[in-house]
Amino acid sequence: MEARLEQYIHAFVRWVPDPILSMLILLLSFVLGLLIHKIVFRISTRLAEKRDLFWRSLVQRTRRPVRLAILTWTLSLGVVVAPLSANAESVLRHILLLCFIVVIGWMARTALHIWTTVYLRRFKLDAEDNLLARKHVTQSRILERVAVTVIIAFTISAALMSFPGVRQYGVSLMASAGVAGIVLGLALQPVLKNLFAGIQLAITQPIRIDDALLVEGEWGNVEEITSTYVVVKLWDWRRLILPLGYFIDTPFQNWTREGSALIGTVIIYLDYSVPVAEVRRKVEEIAANSSLWDRDVVNVAVTDFKESVMEVRILVSASNAGRAFDLRCEVREKLIDFIQQTYPSGLPKVRAEGSTDARGRAVAAEASQGTASTL
Repeated sequence: MEARLEQYIHAFVRWVPDPILSMLILLLSFVLGLLIHKIVFRISTRLAEKRDLFWRSLVQRTRRPVRLAILTWTLSLGVVVAPLSANAESVLRHILLLCFIVVIGWMARTALHIWTTVYLRRFKLDAEDNLLARKHVTQSRILERVAVTVIIAFTISAALMSFPGVRQYGVSLMASAGVAGIVLGLALQPVLKNLFAGIQLAITQPIRIDDALLVEGEWGNVEEITSTYVVVKLWDWRRLILPLGYFIDTPFQNWTREGSALIGTVIIYLDYSVPVAEVRRKVEEIAANSSLWDRDVVNVAVTDFKESVMEVRILVSASNAGRAFDLRCEVREKLIDFIQQTYPSGLPKVRAEGSTDARGRAVAAEASQGTASTL
């Protein structure tokens, strides 16, 4: 029975032309690869159900690259078995090699993204004290983008090196080390600068995600850090886009470098007749009754004397920059209401003194007489 089946197969193979037979073998290899992937995916899903989130996500997110890897393997076996011409076999082998290179890069990038996402799930940026979360999120996101850039660069390089013509051109270009090398280096300088600036930012962390910055005369929060630029969301919802190298070469203010708490300053100019002790008592009362104050710093001090007014500086602290700004506005509003109602003459005014003429003396004398007669 087996000998007869083998005879039928040989007879069929001799009867079918080589191109059609090659197509049938490759098609069978493709279908076999799909079946193997389906079985492997089901087994992997069941095995990963009892594992942690990383392995479950890895199985789900690598479904397509694993399918491509299995198809590359089964088709490579089909190329070996199929009666292909030397030229066709060489082209198919090259295509399968490119698919294998793409699969390696694809799976490396997917595994890196899954690991970063799972790692950052333990940190909450919306927490009240999110300094530690901002540190880890910033480092992880920057290093992830740098690593993705490196993975893509290596994948493209490996794919190009598989072409003999391109490989020879690259070798000759590197060997020449002449004007072409200098031009290439100058062309890649901005890219390399931002790449190394991203690594430096991830290590030293002068800025982090959600940091409050004063940059280019604008105040805002770091919304996104990419591999080439930083997005700062300004207070009025505009976006300021700055290259990574800017934060290495240019001075800027980071209001949340070591902590998010800030001291807000309020400057008010009052007449010398206003008692500072009453102003201090009122400011302490305003701060104590405000939900924005963090119960840390409240201070009132006369910081300067002008010709007609005194300068009073008020300090109040809050847990972050936004609450500090709102607290400053609240202190201004309630303090000016207090002064208007309690010391209406205490607001800044202009004094003038001079000699009194005869008519002025007469008016003053009449006024004094009227006062005497009334008494």
